[in-house]
Amino acid sequence: MEEIDRGRVRRLVADGAQLVEALPPKEFAEDHLPGAINLPLAKLETQARKVLDPRRPVVVYCWDSA
Repeated sequence: MEEIDRGRVRRLVADGAQLVEALPPKEFAEDHLPGAINLPLAKLETQARKVLDPRRPVVVYCWDSA
């Protein structure tokens, strides 16, 4: 896993990367990055293959409120 800054996220998404927010659905509904896909952490492994394009890079965003 690599930590990247906001500018690089923008460039990656502009170049076709998929942006995934690994937040609980309620938090995602309250606020999320434009164009992001919601895949809660608990479902990431099982749902990722169903909803993500394996030919495109993936940027996963999450945060810890603790």
